[in-house]
Amino acid sequence: MFTSLQSSSHYGGHIDEVSIIERAKLNPSHFAPLYKKYHEMIFRYIFKRVDEEEAAFDITSCVFVKALTYLHRYEHRGLPFSSWLFRIAKSELNQSFRDKKAQRTVSIDSMQLGKAMEEFNIDDNEHQREVLLKVLPMLKDKQLQLIEMRFFEKRSFREIGEILELTENNAKVKTFRALIKLKELYTKHNPQK
Repeated sequence: MFTSLQSSSHYGGHIDEVSIIERAKLNPSHFAPLYKKYHEMIFRYIFKRVDEEEAAFDITSCVFVKALTYLHRYEHRGLPFSSWLFRIAKSELNQSFRDKKAQRTVSIDSMQLGKAMEEFNIDDNEHQREVLLKVLPMLKDKQLQLIEMRFFEKRSFREIGEILELTENNAKVKTFRALIKLKELYTKHNPQK
């Protein structure tokens, strides 16, 4: 049984994640290292969007149950395994919002917000921060998701496309449109331009 993705093997001390996935497809007990590696990352992704610990744990649990259940369908496409898990997490979150089991929140720490403000060419002062925090939830869910993934989570367009089941180019176009919408909302709600 593999206890870590860092276990020794003939691959120079690291077990290839793809081979662990293939082993887990044949025997679910080999899924443990993947769970250990990605559980906290997926939990944080979900918790940022629901801001309620119990709901985040429930949704995270559903993500890993689905991942294990549908692992036989997973195909390695050159992207991290986490992209596939994030796609399941996105689906579980959306289902939870539809079922009203969780409420959508925008949870951004001040460091992320400062970096985003630089990205959007906005002066980093208290008033500007308040305006940006006020208008972010005004975006449609899909637009907000694109902004979060690209600017707060620093994901590549390729990975965003994989998570949202879009082409890389479509992910770029939709992110650009979401950014334009965010800037429009920001300008509209910022009388002190």
